[in-house]
Amino acid sequence: MIAYIAAVVIAAAGLYAVLMKDNVIKKIIGLSLFSNGIHLFLISLGYREGGIAPIMQGLDFMRFSSMAVDPLPQALVLTSIVINLSVSAVGLSIAILLYREFRTLDVRKIREVRG
Repeated sequence: MIAYIAAVVIAAAGLYAVLMKDNVIKKIIGLSLFSNGIHLFLISLGYREGGIAPIMQGLDFMRFSSMAVDPLPQALVLTSIVINLSVSAVGLSIAILLYREFRTLDVRKIREVRG
């Protein structure tokens, strides 16, 4: 239960940063926080108290399926972590280009300068 609460708090903090902050870097960090909150939620969904690794070890299928943790959320989160890293890298690259062009990372000032 505590993992679900932590996931919601982390995702909410990230969403707050994306929506309310004016600095582009803070928005990118907020997007990463939001994504990490969702990762924690997905991993928590696949957790089973006293579960075993999802590898058949000579057990019958019914016993195995009742004891094994769900590997699908783990695979989804691993894929999402790679995507999140790529999105963060592209976002930071765009932030560097914005700073070179406008000499600021404030979204409001960029809108004013751009017209």
